[in-house]
Amino acid sequence: MHSEAHLVPFFFGVFLCDRGGGVLYRSLFPSEPGLMAEKVLALERGGLVDEVKAACEEARRRGFSKLVLENEELAKNISKETGLSTSISIPDPAAEALRGRMAELALESGVASSEKAFTSLLHDVALRLSRSKVKMAVEKQDLFVAQAVTALDELDRVINLLVSRLREWYGYHFPEANSLLSDHEAFVKLVAKVGPRDKVSEDFLRSLGFSPDKAASLVKAAASSIGADLDEAGVKPLSDLAAVTLGLYSLRRALESYISSAMDYVAPNIKGLVGPLVGARLIALAGGLEKLAKMPTSTIQLLGAEKALFRALRTGTKPPKHGIIFQCPEIHRAPRWQRGKIARALAGKLAIAARVDFFTGEYMADEFRSDLEARVKEIKEVYAKPPARAKPAPRFKPKKPKGLGRKAKKRR
Repeated sequence: MHSEAHLVPFFFGVFLCDRGGGVLYRSLFPSEPGLMAEKVLALERGGLVDEVKAACEEARRRGFSKLVLENEELAKNISKETGLSTSISIPDPAAEALRGRMAELALESGVASSEKAFTSLLHDVALRLSRSKVKMAVEKQDLFVAQAVTALDELDRVINLLVSRLREWYGYHFPEANSLLSDHEAFVKLVAKVGPRDKVSEDFLRSLGFSPDKAASLVKAAASSIGADLDEAGVKPLSDLAAVTLGLYSLRRALESYISSAMDYVAPNIKGLVGPLVGARLIALAGGLEKLAKMPTSTIQLLGAEKALFRALRTGTKPPKHGIIFQCPEIHRAPRWQRGKIARALAGKLAIAARVDFFTGEYMADEFRSDLEARVKEIKEVYAKPPARAKPAPRFKPKKPKGLGRKAKKRR
């Protein structure tokens, strides 16, 4: 007898077989499709369901000291809980041979009365399994944060478009307001709450939050404006559009507040390093916190700069040094020649922070931030001056042979 047996899970039970695929033992799941789906899901995660424990006990009783599996996590848990030795074989020839007879085994075991009933049961379990996986994916809070920050970025684009349209439109009536109000939200508030320039008053502007100096400047400009007059019919669509835009600013603040609070429990260490918005954008670009936690430092450093990277690979130009993390002040405020080194240091800390957030949840952001600041300080001291640029190679100009110039031709 061989000292090893092969453990093969199906959607309807767990089988123990020999090297050739001969069935030695079977432990069937409950016949209800929902319970079958739960068992399969637990097995995929490496869970020791009762049927696996029964198969392990049978293997030990038959004198097998080793089990061969295709699921690495399940193999680790079996070794830890039962003491049996395990090995991984992907694919396992014995398991493949057994899977080729799945319908036959189901009929033999009494799981289904006919092939049609077996197919129907398989479809039902697969459907329930898919629903469970989708629900689990949706329940991950990091995906909510990723969607929220994507919505925030899209909202910014919409606001910028509407503000640009409002400035041009209202500029025909009160052009001086464009130069006096550089803040977009303040400009939108003026159009939404005040409307035509002849209704501009210092007291009302102050009640809206404008400073006394700014209110006085607007009143003075409105009195001597060179803009065209606007009747009531022309004011209404302008004010309505401005009111909608003002509402979008409020929605933006609400989204930003939600992202900040959600990041406290989704990824507190990432938030502590780069802030809630940049952290959420990293999670969104990676496709989730789990994927971000499994990424190498070099990939995190360039997240968001994929187009520039592929362009560099295609054309042979210099690759980018940073992606979305350029929005962090440590990088964008640094001199040009220090940015790549700081980006590399920050990406390294982010890689560790993402793993801590995903696997343990322990708060270590203060320690990460302290280490990063020390490294940034070191970079600024060591690379205080820009590196000397290599001198371009002199262009070679071939000398003309003597006697071929204009003077030589004249002498001839």
